[in-house]
Amino acid sequence: MRFNPPLGPFAERVLDLVAVKAVGFLRSQPVLCIAAVAAAASMVAVPPSMAYGEYVDLRVLGLLFCLMLCVAGLQRANLFSFVAGRLLRGERSCTFVSLALVLLCFFSSMFVTNDVALIALVPFTLFLFSVAQQTRLIALVVVLQTLAANLGSMVTPIGNPQNLFLFAHFEADLASFLLTLAPYAALSLGLLVVCTCALCRPGRMKAQLDPVSGQLRTAPAVVFGLLFVVAALAVARAIPLPVALGVVVAGALALDPGSFRKVDYYLLLTFVCFFVFSGNLSHIPWLQQVLSSLMEQAPFAAGLAVSQVISNVPAAVLLAPFTTDWQQLLLGVDIGGLGTPVASLASLISLELYRRARVGSTRRFLLIFALLNVGFLAANVSLYALIS
Repeated sequence: MRFNPPLGPFAERVLDLVAVKAVGFLRSQPVLCIAAVAAAASMVAVPPSMAYGEYVDLRVLGLLFCLMLCVAGLQRANLFSFVAGRLLRGERSCTFVSLALVLLCFFSSMFVTNDVALIALVPFTLFLFSVAQQTRLIALVVVLQTLAANLGSMVTPIGNPQNLFLFAHFEADLASFLLTLAPYAALSLGLLVVCTCALCRPGRMKAQLDPVSGQLRTAPAVVFGLLFVVAALAVARAIPLPVALGVVVAGALALDPGSFRKVDYYLLLTFVCFFVFSGNLSHIPWLQQVLSSLMEQAPFAAGLAVSQVISNVPAAVLLAPFTTDWQQLLLGVDIGGLGTPVASLASLISLELYRRARVGSTRRFLLIFALLNVGFLAANVSLYALIS
């Protein structure tokens, strides 16, 4: 007979608190948790050794940290709220407001990454449409913003984490990188404009903005903008990364130390876990042969398919060692950000922001998300087939 000693009230409260915290962390950081489990599982096949140090790409982590720190400073300077507020103040048509918010996500994501664009602009959208009593439009506009962020961010090397990784890993040429993705960005932009204008019903709304939250802190915005240029130059290899890292960190410390608290350190840790996971997989002979064969035959299809299951960032890290055709892999994981909610971390961010706001049915959001994502995915895959 098994004996389970009773726990005291204090121990039970501690266990309950730990369970609540664990569930909360799992829900807020699902990709990190999956990455950690995957990395731990891979260690069974390839035990830890000194070779693990070669897995981690310190250049990618350094560049990502620099960019996130600069964007955090710009957020704290209220740059995004200020721009959106100036654009949408006064009485406007619903179509104009919806299109402006969607295009803001599309173009801003090219420079501040897709997840940051959504974190900055989706709460603004939720507030604006709720105050204007246009709640029926919220799910549609947020889904279109999510599509815009995922599609706009694929244009530049700094638009999303997988682009930054692949650009650095393959030491790609900037012009070739931009030209590879330009046709898909142009198609996606046209589709976004058509869908937004067609689906967002006529009507008028007046923005009622908080003048304090939308007030621009000019000096920090200008300085962090300059620091962002320094980080971008490091991405383009115009200046050494250690120099850029020193300048950005020193500038942030002097101007706004609080910006360090807004850096997504969990994303950096997620990259470390995926580096370990992919590095270990590359040392398993039979799996190495499978992935090498797959990437040799269909790198685009592999990137697209794997992204639907484990998200496009880990798909890029996993598949990159097995191909030299970076353009095909780049297109596969970027277009692969469309499809399932898991395909892109930015999509999960939008879903969670919408769910927490309690402004509509999550089921309706997912239905709209599925229909539009399938349509945009089919359009981009068709363009790929045509170009190829």
